[in-house]
Amino acid sequence: MFAAISAIGNAMFAFGQKRAEIAENPFLFLILTLATCIFLFLATIPFLPGTNTVQYLSRNIIWVFISGVGFFLTFAGFYFLYTGFGASYYAIYAVLAILTTSIFVGVIIFKESFNIFHTLSVGCAIVTVILFSLGQKLAQGS
Repeated sequence: MFAAISAIGNAMFAFGQKRAEIAENPFLFLILTLATCIFLFLATIPFLPGTNTVQYLSRNIIWVFISGVGFFLTFAGFYFLYTGFGASYYAIYAVLAILTTSIFVGVIIFKESFNIFHTLSVGCAIVTVILFSLGQKLAQGS
C-alpha cells in the first residue's frame, strides 16, 4: 500500500512537472513544489503523535542532512530528466534506484536479506534498461 501511495505521488509529480512551463530558473518549479509539500506536511502534524523536535534533531542531525541532500539530488535529477527527456525515462531511474537503494543501501550497508529471486529481479531490471534503450533508438529512427 505504501509503495502504491509513493508511486501515485511520483506519477503526480511527473505529470505536474511535464504540464508546467519550463522556467528560466530550473529550480523555481522545484522550490514551489517543495513549498507545497512542506505546507502539507505541516498541516498533517497535528494528526500524528508528537515528539520532542529538538531532542530528535540533536540525535539525528547527520541523517536528516544526508536525507535532505538526497531529496535535493532526487528532485533536481527528476526535473532535468523529465524536462530533458520525458516521463517515460523514469524507467531508467527506477532501475538505477533498484541498484543504488535496494542493493547498495539495503543489502550492502544494512545487510538485508537477498535471495535468488531478488537476484533474478535485478537481472530483469537491467534487461528493462537494455530494452528501453533499444525502444528509444527505434522510436527515434522512425
